[in-house]
Amino acid sequence: MKRCLALVAMVSAFLFATTALAQTIKIGFNLSLTGDIPKVGEASKFAAEMLKEEINSKGGLDVGGKKYLLEFIYEDNESKAESAVAAALKLIEQNKVLAMVGPNSSKQAIPAAQQANDLETPMISPWSTNPATTLDRPWVFRAAFLDPFQGPIAVDFVKKQFGAKTAAVLFALDNDYSKGLAEIFRDEFQKKNGPGSIKAFESYASKDQDFSAQLTKIIAAKPDVIFLPNNYNEVALIVKQAHDLGWKGPFMGADAWGSAELMKLCGSDCIGHYFSTHYAAAGAKGDTKAFIDRYKAKYGYEPDDVAALTWDAVRIVLTAIQNAGQLTGDLRKDRKAIRDAMASIKEFPGITGTMKFNDQGDPIKCAVVVKIAEDGQFTFAESVCP
Repeated sequence: MKRCLALVAMVSAFLFATTALAQTIKIGFNLSLTGDIPKVGEASKFAAEMLKEEINSKGGLDVGGKKYLLEFIYEDNESKAESAVAAALKLIEQNKVLAMVGPNSSKQAIPAAQQANDLETPMISPWSTNPATTLDRPWVFRAAFLDPFQGPIAVDFVKKQFGAKTAAVLFALDNDYSKGLAEIFRDEFQKKNGPGSIKAFESYASKDQDFSAQLTKIIAAKPDVIFLPNNYNEVALIVKQAHDLGWKGPFMGADAWGSAELMKLCGSDCIGHYFSTHYAAAGAKGDTKAFIDRYKAKYGYEPDDVAALTWDAVRIVLTAIQNAGQLTGDLRKDRKAIRDAMASIKEFPGITGTMKFNDQGDPIKCAVVVKIAEDGQFTFAESVCP
Protein backbone atom coordinates (compact mmCIF):
# COMPACT_ATOMS: atom_id res chain seq x y z
CA MET A 1 0.00 0.00 0.00
CA LYS A 2 2.82 2.39 0.85
CA ARG A 3 4.39 1.70 -2.54
CA CYS A 4 1.07 2.44 -4.25
CA LEU A 5 0.69 5.69 -2.36
CA ALA A 6 4.25 6.66 -3.20
CA LEU A 7 3.62 5.87 -6.88
CA VAL A 8 0.43 7.92 -6.87
CA ALA A 9 2.31 10.80 -5.25
CA MET A 10 5.06 10.60 -7.86
CA VAL A 11 2.57 10.53 -10.74
CA SER A 12 0.65 13.46 -9.21
CA ALA A 13 3.85 15.45 -8.82
CA PHE A 14 4.81 14.71 -12.43
CA LEU A 15 1.38 15.74 -13.72
CA PHE A 16 1.50 18.91 -11.62
CA ALA A 17 4.97 19.75 -12.93
CA THR A 18 3.89 19.06 -16.51
CA THR A 19 0.78 21.22 -16.07
CA ALA A 20 2.84 24.03 -14.53
CA LEU A 21 5.29 23.82 -17.41
CA ALA A 22 2.49 23.96 -19.96
CA GLN A 23 1.16 27.08 -18.24
CA THR A 24 4.37 29.04 -18.58
CA ILE A 25 5.14 31.66 -21.22
CA LYS A 26 8.83 31.87 -22.11
CA ILE A 27 10.16 35.17 -23.44
CA GLY A 28 13.84 35.67 -24.26
CA PHE A 29 15.93 38.79 -23.67
CA ASN A 30 19.01 39.48 -25.80
CA LEU A 31 20.84 42.11 -23.72
CA SER A 32 24.19 43.85 -23.28
CA LEU A 33 24.80 42.75 -19.70
CA THR A 34 28.58 43.04 -20.08
CA GLY A 35 30.89 44.77 -22.57
CA ASP A 36 30.86 48.47 -23.47
CA ILE A 37 27.33 49.36 -22.35
CA PRO A 38 26.34 47.09 -19.44
CA LYS A 39 24.04 49.68 -17.89
CA VAL A 40 21.81 49.40 -20.98
CA GLY A 41 21.34 45.69 -20.37
CA GLU A 42 20.87 46.19 -16.65
CA ALA A 43 18.13 48.77 -17.18
CA SER A 44 16.27 46.45 -19.53
CA LYS A 45 16.54 43.48 -17.19
CA PHE A 46 15.44 45.49 -14.15
CA ALA A 47 12.36 46.86 -15.94
CA ALA A 48 11.46 43.40 -17.25
CA GLU A 49 11.84 41.79 -13.83
CA MET A 50 9.64 44.45 -12.24
CA LEU A 51 6.89 43.82 -14.80
CA LYS A 52 7.20 40.02 -14.50
CA GLU A 53 6.90 40.17 -10.71
CA GLU A 54 3.82 42.37 -11.00
CA ILE A 55 2.04 39.99 -13.37
CA ASN A 56 3.10 36.73 -11.70
CA SER A 57 2.04 38.04 -8.29
CA LYS A 58 -1.50 38.21 -9.67
CA GLY A 59 -1.41 34.61 -10.87
CA GLY A 60 0.07 35.23 -14.29
CA LEU A 61 -1.00 36.57 -17.66
CA ASP A 62 -4.59 35.90 -18.69
CA VAL A 63 -4.74 34.45 -22.20
CA GLY A 64 -8.19 33.34 -23.34
CA GLY A 65 -9.35 32.81 -19.76
CA LYS A 66 -6.28 30.77 -18.79
CA LYS A 67 -3.47 32.02 -16.53
CA TYR A 68 0.17 31.68 -17.57
CA LEU A 69 3.17 32.46 -15.40
CA LEU A 70 5.89 34.46 -17.15
CA GLU A 71 9.37 32.98 -17.49
CA PHE A 72 12.02 35.43 -18.71
CA ILE A 73 15.32 34.05 -20.03
CA TYR A 74 18.24 36.48 -20.21
CA GLU A 75 21.18 36.03 -22.58
CA ASP A 76 24.19 38.35 -22.52
CA ASN A 77 25.28 39.59 -25.96
CA GLU A 78 28.40 41.21 -24.46
CA SER A 79 27.67 44.40 -26.47
CA LYS A 80 28.96 42.58 -29.58
CA ALA A 81 27.21 41.92 -32.89
CA GLU A 82 28.44 38.33 -33.18
CA SER A 83 27.41 37.54 -29.60
CA ALA A 84 23.96 39.01 -30.25
CA VAL A 85 23.54 36.53 -33.12
CA ALA A 86 24.65 33.64 -30.90
CA ALA A 87 22.29 34.76 -28.12
CA ALA A 88 19.39 34.99 -30.59
CA LEU A 89 20.05 31.48 -31.89
CA LYS A 90 20.24 30.07 -28.36
CA LEU A 91 17.03 31.74 -27.22
CA ILE A 92 15.10 30.73 -30.34
CA GLU A 93 16.41 27.23 -31.04
CA GLN A 94 17.48 25.92 -27.62
CA ASN A 95 15.31 27.80 -25.14
CA LYS A 96 12.37 27.83 -27.56
CA VAL A 97 11.04 31.20 -26.47
CA LEU A 98 7.77 32.49 -27.87
CA ALA A 99 9.27 35.93 -28.56
CA MET A 100 12.52 37.84 -28.08
CA VAL A 101 13.02 41.31 -26.57
CA GLY A 102 16.22 43.09 -27.61
CA PRO A 103 18.95 43.66 -28.51
CA ASN A 104 18.87 47.37 -27.72
CA SER A 105 21.81 48.90 -29.57
CA SER A 106 21.42 48.89 -33.34
CA LYS A 107 24.91 47.42 -33.69
CA GLN A 108 23.59 44.22 -32.10
CA ALA A 109 19.91 44.54 -33.04
CA ILE A 110 20.40 44.54 -36.81
CA PRO A 111 22.19 41.16 -37.08
CA ALA A 112 20.02 39.57 -34.35
CA ALA A 113 16.90 40.78 -36.16
CA GLN A 114 17.98 38.90 -39.27
CA GLN A 115 18.13 35.69 -37.24
CA ALA A 116 14.71 36.31 -35.68
CA ASN A 117 13.19 37.01 -39.06
CA ASP A 118 14.79 33.98 -40.73
CA LEU A 119 13.68 31.70 -37.88
CA GLU A 120 10.19 33.25 -37.82
CA THR A 121 10.26 34.35 -34.19
CA PRO A 122 8.69 37.65 -33.07
CA MET A 123 11.32 40.15 -31.93
CA ILE A 124 10.99 43.67 -30.56
CA SER A 125 13.90 46.02 -29.88
CA PRO A 126 13.18 48.56 -27.16
CA TRP A 127 15.96 51.04 -28.07
CA SER A 128 17.29 50.47 -31.60
CA THR A 129 16.68 53.50 -33.83
CA ASN A 130 18.47 52.47 -37.05
CA PRO A 131 15.92 51.80 -39.84
CA ALA A 132 17.72 48.60 -40.92
CA THR A 133 16.63 46.74 -37.77
CA THR A 134 13.05 46.31 -38.96
CA LEU A 135 13.27 47.10 -42.67
CA ASP A 136 11.60 44.34 -44.73
CA ARG A 137 11.62 42.05 -41.69
CA PRO A 138 7.97 41.29 -40.89
CA TRP A 139 8.84 39.40 -37.70
CA VAL A 140 10.72 42.35 -36.16
CA PHE A 141 9.30 45.37 -34.33
CA ARG A 142 10.57 48.19 -32.10
CA ALA A 143 9.39 50.57 -29.37
CA ALA A 144 11.69 53.49 -30.29
CA PHE A 145 11.40 56.20 -32.92
CA LEU A 146 13.77 56.07 -35.92
CA ASP A 147 16.92 58.04 -36.66
CA PRO A 148 15.47 59.69 -39.82
CA PHE A 149 13.08 61.36 -37.36
CA GLN A 150 15.65 61.98 -34.61
CA GLY A 151 18.38 63.48 -36.82
CA PRO A 152 16.33 66.42 -38.14
CA ILE A 153 15.14 67.15 -34.57
CA ALA A 154 18.76 67.70 -33.54
CA VAL A 155 19.40 69.89 -36.57
CA ASP A 156 16.38 72.09 -35.92
CA PHE A 157 17.11 72.34 -32.22
CA VAL A 158 20.73 73.53 -32.54
CA LYS A 159 19.67 76.13 -35.09
CA LYS A 160 16.94 77.42 -32.78
CA GLN A 161 18.78 77.10 -29.44
CA PHE A 162 22.29 78.18 -30.45
CA GLY A 163 21.74 79.92 -33.77
CA ALA A 164 24.09 77.32 -35.24
CA LYS A 165 24.99 77.85 -38.89
CA THR A 166 27.92 75.42 -38.84
CA ALA A 167 28.48 72.11 -37.07
CA ALA A 168 30.96 69.29 -36.61
CA VAL A 169 30.23 65.61 -36.03
CA LEU A 170 32.24 62.92 -34.22
CA PHE A 171 30.94 59.33 -34.48
CA ALA A 172 31.86 55.65 -34.12
CA LEU A 173 32.53 54.27 -37.58
CA ASP A 174 31.85 50.62 -36.65
CA ASN A 175 28.56 51.31 -34.85
CA ASP A 176 25.46 51.22 -37.11
CA TYR A 177 23.56 53.56 -34.81
CA SER A 178 26.31 56.16 -34.48
CA LYS A 179 27.35 56.13 -38.14
CA GLY A 180 23.79 56.14 -39.47
CA LEU A 181 22.64 59.01 -37.26
CA ALA A 182 25.81 61.01 -38.00
CA GLU A 183 25.13 60.75 -41.74
CA ILE A 184 21.48 61.74 -41.31
CA PHE A 185 22.45 64.79 -39.23
CA ARG A 186 25.17 65.79 -41.74
CA ASP A 187 22.84 65.56 -44.74
CA GLU A 188 19.96 67.36 -43.04
CA PHE A 189 22.21 70.12 -41.66
CA GLN A 190 23.76 70.79 -45.08
CA LYS A 191 20.35 70.76 -46.72
CA LYS A 192 19.17 73.49 -44.35
CA ASN A 193 22.42 75.46 -43.99
CA GLY A 194 24.14 74.96 -47.32
CA PRO A 195 27.25 73.16 -48.60
CA GLY A 196 30.26 73.51 -46.34
CA SER A 197 28.19 74.06 -43.20
CA ILE A 198 29.53 70.79 -41.77
CA LYS A 199 33.03 71.92 -40.84
CA ALA A 200 34.30 68.50 -39.76
CA PHE A 201 33.00 64.93 -40.01
CA GLU A 202 35.32 62.78 -37.92
CA SER A 203 35.15 59.12 -36.93
CA TYR A 204 36.79 56.66 -34.54
CA ALA A 205 36.67 52.95 -33.65
CA SER A 206 34.44 51.86 -30.78
CA LYS A 207 37.35 50.67 -28.65
CA ASP A 208 39.20 54.00 -28.91
CA GLN A 209 39.82 55.95 -25.71
CA ASP A 210 41.82 58.88 -27.08
CA PHE A 211 39.93 61.29 -29.33
CA SER A 212 42.41 64.16 -29.22
CA ALA A 213 43.41 63.94 -32.91
CA GLN A 214 39.80 64.15 -34.11
CA LEU A 215 38.87 66.82 -31.57
CA THR A 216 41.88 68.97 -32.48
CA LYS A 217 40.66 69.03 -36.10
CA ILE A 218 37.11 69.77 -35.04
CA ILE A 219 38.04 72.64 -32.70
CA ALA A 220 40.36 74.14 -35.32
CA ALA A 221 37.43 74.22 -37.76
CA LYS A 222 35.50 76.48 -35.33
CA PRO A 223 31.99 75.00 -35.65
CA ASP A 224 29.07 76.55 -33.80
CA VAL A 225 28.14 73.18 -32.25
CA ILE A 226 29.47 69.62 -32.03
CA PHE A 227 27.01 66.76 -32.61
CA LEU A 228 27.78 63.52 -30.75
CA PRO A 229 25.56 60.54 -31.73
CA ASN A 230 27.50 58.26 -29.39
CA ASN A 231 26.98 55.82 -26.54
CA TYR A 232 27.06 57.35 -23.06
CA ASN A 233 30.40 55.80 -22.10
CA GLU A 234 32.11 57.37 -25.13
CA VAL A 235 30.35 60.70 -24.64
CA ALA A 236 31.89 61.11 -21.19
CA LEU A 237 35.40 60.67 -22.59
CA ILE A 238 34.84 62.88 -25.64
CA VAL A 239 33.30 65.81 -23.75
CA LYS A 240 36.03 65.84 -21.10
CA GLN A 241 38.81 65.66 -23.71
CA ALA A 242 37.21 68.42 -25.79
CA HIS A 243 37.13 70.70 -22.75
CA ASP A 244 40.76 69.87 -21.99
CA LEU A 245 41.60 70.97 -25.55
CA GLY A 246 39.85 74.30 -25.04
CA TRP A 247 36.36 73.73 -26.49
CA LYS A 248 33.85 76.04 -24.81
CA GLY A 249 30.93 75.66 -27.21
CA PRO A 250 27.78 73.52 -26.97
CA PHE A 251 27.33 69.81 -27.59
CA MET A 252 24.18 68.25 -28.98
CA GLY A 253 23.60 64.58 -28.30
CA ALA A 254 21.17 61.81 -29.16
CA ASP A 255 19.24 59.14 -27.27
CA ALA A 256 22.29 56.94 -26.53
CA TRP A 257 23.32 59.66 -24.04
CA GLY A 258 20.30 58.83 -21.92
CA SER A 259 21.79 56.30 -19.51
CA ALA A 260 21.60 56.66 -15.76
CA GLU A 261 25.37 56.12 -15.85
CA LEU A 262 26.16 59.20 -17.97
CA MET A 263 26.51 61.71 -15.15
CA LYS A 264 28.61 59.34 -13.02
CA LEU A 265 31.10 59.15 -15.88
CA CYS A 266 30.83 62.70 -17.22
CA GLY A 267 30.08 64.81 -14.15
CA SER A 268 30.10 68.59 -14.51
CA ASP A 269 31.48 68.41 -18.06
CA CYS A 270 28.06 67.36 -19.36
CA ILE A 271 26.02 69.94 -17.47
CA GLY A 272 24.18 72.42 -19.69
CA HIS A 273 24.24 70.28 -22.83
CA TYR A 274 21.23 68.83 -24.65
CA PHE A 275 20.21 65.55 -26.28
CA SER A 276 17.18 64.11 -28.02
CA THR A 277 15.58 61.10 -26.37
CA HIS A 278 12.41 59.11 -25.75
CA TYR A 279 11.10 60.53 -22.49
CA ALA A 280 12.02 62.92 -19.71
CA ALA A 281 11.87 61.48 -16.20
CA ALA A 282 11.84 64.90 -14.54
CA GLY A 283 8.26 66.21 -14.44
CA ALA A 284 6.69 62.93 -15.62
CA LYS A 285 3.03 62.31 -14.80
CA GLY A 286 0.47 59.49 -14.68
CA ASP A 287 1.59 55.96 -15.54
CA THR A 288 5.06 57.22 -16.45
CA LYS A 289 5.59 58.74 -13.01
CA ALA A 290 4.22 55.60 -11.35
CA PHE A 291 6.75 53.50 -13.27
CA ILE A 292 9.61 55.87 -12.35
CA ASP A 293 8.68 55.90 -8.66
CA ARG A 294 8.44 52.09 -8.46
CA TYR A 295 11.68 51.53 -10.35
CA LYS A 296 13.56 54.06 -8.21
CA ALA A 297 12.22 52.55 -4.98
CA LYS A 298 13.16 49.03 -6.09
CA TYR A 299 16.57 49.64 -7.66
CA GLY A 300 17.79 52.85 -6.07
CA TYR A 301 18.16 55.06 -9.15
CA GLU A 302 15.99 56.82 -11.70
CA PRO A 303 15.12 54.72 -14.76
CA ASP A 304 16.55 55.88 -18.07
CA ASP A 305 14.89 55.72 -21.47
CA VAL A 306 16.06 52.11 -22.04
CA ALA A 307 14.22 50.94 -18.93
CA ALA A 308 11.04 52.79 -19.91
CA LEU A 309 11.21 51.54 -23.50
CA THR A 310 11.74 47.97 -22.29
CA TRP A 311 8.64 48.27 -20.10
CA ASP A 312 6.69 49.35 -23.18
CA ALA A 313 8.27 46.69 -25.44
CA VAL A 314 7.46 43.81 -23.10
CA ARG A 315 3.91 45.08 -22.62
CA ILE A 316 3.49 45.17 -26.41
CA VAL A 317 4.53 41.50 -26.60
CA LEU A 318 2.20 40.54 -23.76
CA THR A 319 -0.68 42.47 -25.33
CA ALA A 320 -0.09 40.60 -28.59
CA ILE A 321 -0.11 37.25 -26.75
CA GLN A 322 -3.43 38.15 -25.15
CA ASN A 323 -4.83 39.43 -28.44
CA ALA A 324 -3.87 36.14 -30.11
CA GLY A 325 -6.60 34.61 -27.97
CA GLN A 326 -4.95 31.33 -27.04
CA LEU A 327 -1.71 29.36 -26.92
CA THR A 328 -1.91 25.98 -28.63
CA GLY A 329 1.42 24.56 -27.48
CA ASP A 330 2.59 24.35 -31.10
CA LEU A 331 5.59 26.71 -30.96
CA ARG A 332 5.65 27.55 -34.65
CA LYS A 333 1.91 28.21 -34.75
CA ASP A 334 1.94 30.27 -31.55
CA ARG A 335 4.89 32.40 -32.73
CA LYS A 336 3.00 33.13 -35.96
CA ALA A 337 -0.14 34.09 -34.04
CA ILE A 338 1.83 36.44 -31.79
CA ARG A 339 3.60 38.04 -34.76
CA ASP A 340 0.27 38.61 -36.50
CA ALA A 341 -1.21 40.06 -33.32
CA MET A 342 1.76 42.42 -32.90
CA ALA A 343 1.39 43.57 -36.51
CA SER A 344 -2.31 44.23 -35.83
CA ILE A 345 -1.65 46.64 -32.93
CA LYS A 346 -2.40 49.98 -34.53
CA GLU A 347 -1.97 52.11 -31.42
CA PHE A 348 -0.40 51.46 -28.04
CA PRO A 349 -0.48 53.75 -24.94
CA GLY A 350 3.10 53.45 -23.69
CA ILE A 351 4.79 55.21 -20.80
CA THR A 352 7.18 56.69 -23.40
CA GLY A 353 4.20 58.03 -25.34
CA THR A 354 1.36 56.81 -27.49
CA MET A 355 2.60 54.82 -30.47
CA LYS A 356 0.98 54.24 -33.83
CA PHE A 357 2.68 51.52 -35.84
CA ASN A 358 3.41 51.49 -39.57
CA ASP A 359 3.73 48.47 -41.86
CA GLN A 360 7.42 48.05 -41.00
CA GLY A 361 6.70 47.50 -37.29
CA ASP A 362 8.00 50.97 -36.41
CA PRO A 363 6.16 53.29 -34.02
CA ILE A 364 5.22 56.79 -35.03
CA LYS A 365 5.65 58.72 -31.79
CA CYS A 366 6.93 61.95 -30.29
CA ALA A 367 10.49 62.63 -29.18
CA VAL A 368 11.73 64.98 -26.50
CA VAL A 369 14.83 67.13 -26.15
CA VAL A 370 16.24 67.28 -22.62
CA LYS A 371 18.75 69.57 -20.97
CA ILE A 372 21.23 68.31 -18.40
CA ALA A 373 20.57 70.54 -15.41
CA GLU A 374 23.01 71.73 -12.74
CA ASP A 375 21.97 68.87 -10.44
CA GLY A 376 22.53 66.33 -13.24
CA GLN A 377 18.84 65.76 -13.90
CA PHE A 378 17.62 65.28 -17.48
CA THR A 379 15.03 68.06 -17.64
CA PHE A 380 12.42 68.57 -20.34
CA ALA A 381 13.26 71.21 -22.95
CA GLU A 382 10.74 70.51 -25.71
CA SER A 383 8.63 67.84 -27.37
CA VAL A 384 8.67 67.18 -31.11
CA CYS A 385 5.96 65.08 -32.76
CA PRO A 386 5.73 63.72 -36.32
